[in-house]
Parts: sequence; C-alpha cells; structure tokens
Amino acid sequence: MSNYNQLINNFNTLKLEKMAEIMPLIVEEHNNNKLSFIDGLLRLTDAEIAFKDDRAKRINIQTSSFPYIKTIKDFDFSYQPQINKKQIEDLCSLRFLSDKKNIIFLGSPGVGKTHLATAIGIEAASQRISTYFINFSSLMLKMKKAISEKREGEIIKHFLKYTLLIIDEIGYLPVDKETTYLFFQLIAARYENKSTILTTNQPFARWGEVFGDSVVASAILDRLVHHCEIIKINGNSYRIKDKKIFDGEDY
Repeated sequence: MSNYNQLINNFNTLKLEKMAEIMPLIVEEHNNNKLSFIDGLLRLTDAEIAFKDDRAKRINIQTSSFPYIKTIKDFDFSYQPQINKKQIEDLCSLRFLSDKKNIIFLGSPGVGKTHLATAIGIEAASQRISTYFINFSSLMLKMKKAISEKREGEIIKHFLKYTLLIIDEIGYLPVDKETTYLFFQLIAARYENKSTILTTNQPFARWGEVFGDSVVASAILDRLVHHCEIIKINGNSYRIKDKKIFDGEDY
C-alpha cells in the first residue's frame, strides 16, 4: 500500500472524514506549486473543523425537538407590523441567555408566536447551546406520568438541565392542581438560573383558570415575568393570510 493510501486510511480510522475527502485536491494543488505544505495542512484541518461544527449544529437542532425548522429570516414582519423587528433580532443575538431572562409571546392562535420562539431556539441550538422545545400539553402529560410514578424530582432535574427551554401553547387545556404545582416547581427551579421561552394565547389574568389555582398561577407568573421580555402580538392569523373572500364567506 502506498503512503498516500495509508494516509487516507489513517484519516478514515481517525474519523477525519472531511480531510480524507479533500486530500486529493490538496495534493493536486501542492504538486502544482499552488499550495505550500503548511497551507495544505491548514486547509485540511480548517475543513475538518468546519465539517464537525456543522454536523454538531445539525445534531443539536435535531435533538432539540423543534416542530419545524424556521428561522427569523422566514418570518413575515410586514404581515405583523406591530412586532418590533429590532427587538426580535436582539433576542436572536441570545444576549438574554447570559442575563437569565425569559421571553413570553402572547397572542391569538396563528399570529406567529411559535415561529418566533422556534427561530430563537434554532439560533441557540445552532450555537450548540442546550435547547429543548416542548408543547405545554405534552409537558403536562409527562409531569402527570412522573407524579404517578413518584419521579417528580427526576423530571424537574431533566428539564432544568437545558440552558433554554421552550414551552409552547400554554392555555389550550386546563391543568389539575397536582400537575400545576409540579410545573411551578420547574419554573421556580429555573428562575434566575436558566432562560425559558413560553407562548400563550391566554392573557395573564386568566392563568388562574388554566392552572386551576389562582395563587399558584400568580406564583408562576411572578417568577416568569420578573426578568422577562413580554411580546404581545395583536394581528391576523398567518393561517388565513392567503385565503380569499368570495360572496361574503371565508373560503
């Protein structure tokens, strides 16, 4: 076996896939006096680092359980002109994470709350920040199961580990008191420790109805809004954006 082939095998053994892939090009450029030995090594290692970073980013996004892949560039600010675009862009800078701040998107169904929350989350995951997205009803089911199995501490510990936790669609289903209290424990554990993004279609005055306990709901809100960006979206649903009206009826 030639030294060249042995080198390619070594790259593959060491799982340096990108270096093995571009090695022929580097050798060709070096032989044509277009690339020095040191510059060739630099190109090889730069390519491998970029490849591994991109793969890690994609894996982190995949394991964050986003409902879809949408970034801030995909959001139509012209359809929701009351949203402060610069504020959203600042949130996408992730400065709020170092301040341990929360974000709450408040508005009717379909106005873009989940899209914006997801876009910020994808930015965080892209930077290899531990991020997790979960629908509120799914979280409540997981918590009810943990309560029945007496694993309350375990589930709090699990969701506390994420630097950014995104909880989507608070308010569609009522919650029993036992699960409400466990949710309060999670919010209290993350308070001034980790950042949480929530979306909700319910004004804060009605969270007592959602959680079945006004006192605990107030305690939850108190910890969420203390260090928080609250973004209220008053607009039309994106889901009817392209609908036409014929003969006075929605179509």
